This record gives sequence, C-alpha cells and structure tokens, in this order.
Amino acid sequence: MARRYLIETFGCQMNFHDSERMAGLLEAAGYELAEHLAEADVVVLNTCTVREKAEDKVLSRIGEIRSEGAGRAHQQLVAITGCLAQQEGAALFRRAGGVDVIVGTQAEKRLPMLLDEAIRSSARQIDLNPYDDVSFPLGLARRSDPVKAYVTIIEGCNDFCAFCVVPHTRGHERMRSKADILGEIGEAVTSGRREIQLLGQIVNHYQAPDDADCDFAALLGAVNEVPGVERIRFASPHPRHVTPRLIDAMASLPKVCKHLHLPVQSGSTRILTAMRRRHTREDYLALVETLRQRVPEIQLSTDMIVGFPGETVDDFDQTMTLLERVRFHSMFSFKYSERPNTLAAKRMADDVPEAEKARRLAVLQERQAAIQLVLHERAVGRDLPVLVDGISRRRDSEVSGRTSGNTVVNFPGDEQLLGSTVMVHIDRAGPHSLRGCVSQVVA
Repeated sequence: MARRYLIETFGCQMNFHDSERMAGLLEAAGYELAEHLAEADVVVLNTCTVREKAEDKVLSRIGEIRSEGAGRAHQQLVAITGCLAQQEGAALFRRAGGVDVIVGTQAEKRLPMLLDEAIRSSARQIDLNPYDDVSFPLGLARRSDPVKAYVTIIEGCNDFCAFCVVPHTRGHERMRSKADILGEIGEAVTSGRREIQLLGQIVNHYQAPDDADCDFAALLGAVNEVPGVERIRFASPHPRHVTPRLIDAMASLPKVCKHLHLPVQSGSTRILTAMRRRHTREDYLALVETLRQRVPEIQLSTDMIVGFPGETVDDFDQTMTLLERVRFHSMFSFKYSERPNTLAAKRMADDVPEAEKARRLAVLQERQAAIQLVLHERAVGRDLPVLVDGISRRRDSEVSGRTSGNTVVNFPGDEQLLGSTVMVHIDRAGPHSLRGCVSQVVA
C-alpha cells in the first residue's frame, strides 16, 4: 500500500508554490495524497519565518500534530521544510519534539530521499546544504489552483535589508533559465491555467542566465507571446529595480495586469536608510508619479512596517502622509518583529514599546481601509473584466475573481465559470472587495 502524505503551508506565494513542487516530487516517488491528517504517514510543514508570529504558529502546530497522532498504530513522520527549517536547522529537533526530517530551502528536491532514509534507518535526517541548481522537472509540480500557475523565476536575495531574514534563509540570488521558465509556462497553459504569476524574492531583478538580452522586462514580453496565457502577474518587485523598460512593458503588453505591488516599508527617509532599502521617500513618490503617468489605470499595493528600531512619532507621521499621497489600493502592514541574523537584530535596539507599535498599526490600518473604500466606490456603476478564479468563501452560490488591478469581485455564479473572463457590473463596494453581477461572458 502506498504511503500517504499531507503538506501544510505557511507564508508567501513562493512557499505555496514550493509545496506544489514537493507534492509533485512525493507523488513521483510513489506517495499518495491523504485527505485527512490522521491518514497521513508523512506530514510536511512548509514554513515561514519572516515574522515571529509565523514561527510560533509552526511550533504550535508541530505539538498539535504529535498530540493528534499519539494513538496511531504506526509511525507518522513529521518533516519541516522552508525558511524556519533553514534558519533553525538541527535546533528544531530540540525545540520541537517529534520532528523527524529537516529540509532547507535549497534542498527541497531531496525530500523524498530524506524521508525514505528516515523510514529505513529510524534516524533523524537533515539537509541544509546550499544547492545552486534552481531547475525543476517539467510538469512535475502538483498544481492545486485550477486557474493560476505560479512560476518561480529567481531564488534568493542579495539585498540584505536590515529587517529581513530572507537572504539568510533563501540564500543568494540564483536565476532560472529563460528556456526553463517558458517551458513551464507552456506546460501550465496546456493544463488549463489562464493566469501566470511570476515569483521571486526580488522578481524584477531577473536576468536570464541563458540570454544576455533578457532582463525582467524582456521576460514579460516573452511570456506575453505564449499562446493561451490570458493574464500575467508578478511578485514581489523592489522599487529600485522598476526600470523605464519595465514601466514600458507594463504600459504596452496587453496581458500584463495593471497592478504593481511596490513595497515601501516606511514613509520616512531616515527609517528607510536605517532599513537599508536603498530608496528615499522622494525616490518612491517620484516613481509613483511616473508609473501613473505612463500607466494611468495602474493600481498599487505595498508593504509597511511600523515600530522599526528608532522610529519616532514624526517618522510614523511621514508614513501616514505618504499613505495620503499615494493612496494604495491595498496594503500588507505589520509591527516590526526582530528576526535572527538580521542587521537590525545585531545592531539596533528594538526600542519602540509594543503598545505603541500596536497603536501605530491600528491607526495605519484604519486609515488604509478608509482609503480603499473610497477607491473601490469609484468602480460602482462600471462594468469590469474579471477572471473567475474561485468559489466565494461565504456563499456557495457565488464565485469570485479579480480585476486586472487585483481587486477581488464577488458575484452570483457557479463553478462552471471558473477560468472564464466575464464582465461584471459593479453595484456595491466595500473596503476589501467589490460586488456585482455578470453582464457579459467574454471568454
């Protein structure tokens, strides 16, 4: 009887896609997907450590799994993969009792072999070695989204922002070949995916190792030419690598969505300098102005951190005034959390009181929600093209999708609309989504 596996994913889109890859590797090795935790012979926790809260969730989950599996007739292996595995290494064996296999971020292709060795020898296994090969067998990923296909184009990061643990857990930048990327996209389209999401820690720093003329803008142009691709998105870019060529590509390529996630992190140049972001407040605002001139319909989202070491009330006020200037369509915002090995943890005192961090975050999020509501209300009465990508989380009789600008739209429909592009007449707006009804099926 085949062994059964279950993967639980924490963190970002890249972690989600890494889980799809590991699922494909396990199935190629003869494993079958378990529907429930109790049925699984192997439980893989694919982890995140960008913030302390994510780390705590994983450690708590390990305890829950061991408790739930205590009465099993046979052994259930627990494997930890992803950024927490890379960060903590063998210390996880001590910190979380019951872990059998630890797989670093660059060793995910060795997961089936490590599991087999753990079963054969009844000994713990660990691999944190740096493997620079970022290729992946074509068609092996077990894609779980019927409409969207995630495609990693660049691994690792060389920037070392002061708050960020990613260069320490994901390693240095490694680029996939243009040929591999286009081959994977072609396979995804053949399997019915309509939207391609290009992924990388700094996705717009891409430079093809097999084509000296192919920067990120040129890669977008190549993906735009792939038959069957309807929409192209990417995450996550860095403001300093948003080049004139990239802006031109976003303006001229019809399949590239008119949405740009542009992490700013703070509205204060003083704090941005301390963060090692390599852009100023003025640089960022000038870039936003250029983007809106060249791509008038573009919708911007961002990341923001409050309570970074040394952030004063005046620094936070500058974040709030930048919020008013830019008026983002959406935002991911967080309290600063000290992370191991980062420059901030080594050299800066975490000196903003937790209560003040919480206050600033609440003020920021309340104002951002109000801005989003005003922006969304501008869509009421319009007909917008929406790619249907899921069933509504709240009502089985509704589906949901996104506009080119990445706004969620909910409307009556059933699963037969999945993967279709429809025109939706917007009749209501909230701070986080739009509602309407289908006025025309486009494709």
